[in-house]
Amino acid sequence: MGDLAPGCRACVAGDWSCLFVNGRCNARCFYCPTSQEETGLPTTNAVSFRAPADYVAYLEQLGFRGLSLSGGEPLLTPGRSLAFLGAAKRHFGDRLHTWLYTNGIMVDENVLCRLRDVGLDEIRFDIGAVGYSLEKLRMAVGIIPTVTVEIPAVPEDFELTSQKMNEMAEIGVGYLNLHQLRLTPYNLERFLARPYTFLHGEKVTVLESELTALALIRHSFDAGLGLPVNYCSFVYKHRYQKAAARRRSAIFMRKPYETVTSAGYLRTLAVVAEDSRLADIQGRFKDRGIDPALWSLSPNGQRLLLAPELVVSIYCRGLKLFASYAECLIREHASCRHQFKEFRLPSGRKIVVERWLAQEFALYGDAREAFVSRYLHHGIYHQGDLLSDETDRPVGVETYECIVEGLQDYY
Repeated sequence: MGDLAPGCRACVAGDWSCLFVNGRCNARCFYCPTSQEETGLPTTNAVSFRAPADYVAYLEQLGFRGLSLSGGEPLLTPGRSLAFLGAAKRHFGDRLHTWLYTNGIMVDENVLCRLRDVGLDEIRFDIGAVGYSLEKLRMAVGIIPTVTVEIPAVPEDFELTSQKMNEMAEIGVGYLNLHQLRLTPYNLERFLARPYTFLHGEKVTVLESELTALALIRHSFDAGLGLPVNYCSFVYKHRYQKAAARRRSAIFMRKPYETVTSAGYLRTLAVVAEDSRLADIQGRFKDRGIDPALWSLSPNGQRLLLAPELVVSIYCRGLKLFASYAECLIREHASCRHQFKEFRLPSGRKIVVERWLAQEFALYGDAREAFVSRYLHHGIYHQGDLLSDETDRPVGVETYECIVEGLQDYY
């Protein structure tokens, strides 16, 4: 409800990189999903960085416009956090929105001023780690341009959180972000000691946490607090962040006849027919002066790979249509089992973007007609658009074409 925090806008747009500065934390929150005992190296997307210059080059080459520093607790290694943040802001300036997640334990006025001086745009406090104290937020308001609270919605703390929301609005907190409790092997025992209902899904989440988040939004609205409240459910975060990571990597691997779907997969369309038919189609493309980059004959000569607009232009029932979807991921090293591209960092290190086949669909009859009509004639579809006619929907394709919308199903 209300505006999104600037960092959240970068996240939704898929323009954001989260650097886990360390893996160590000085708080003991019952809801923490992982162990936080090892300092480790700064890491993002399974790629570690020793040198800030390498990370800045990574941000530039992949086109990021948002950077968050997380952990662990990034202020347990203040020199490291300031070095990476400062290097990024010196290179990008206002082109890069930066924010830092903290439990606030290490925050004081000196720390806040040092963060401000190297260019931090936004700071996010998990006040659940410190008994919902707002002391450090009061200190941060007026020093860091944007002060945000980001906490899980804890059912037992509904009344306390409601009270604190009133205070947040009064002291100048810009935004409140709520997210959903998630069950993991690490926090299992602590969660089982509480009267929670666990939901099946992509991960195990807590029903009462979602209901609490929605009730807190209603409280803000009813009380007229003027405090923007955003509920980032687990399924929303999981789906959009994974799609954004796939999409950013897919851009590196895309050939002119391929399409990056809204779900972030790299889609390749191919028609199969007799050799003479494929040769005839290519001849017609050449006669019409169509850019040869928009089609390609497969190495075995059995498939003609086509851009979507060409599939539509030559489409007829005599052709078999195949749609394949690849997932592209950034890796420190190539597996050498899939196609990959490398890019070099200032230190001489190489990082690879690797593509591997996620799924292929052979489309015949009504399913083929529906696919062409839904995805090729009209571009990107939202999930709701695809549910209007269950009888001719290409089963399974929508998983790779669009991001599922809405809250998770309860079961």
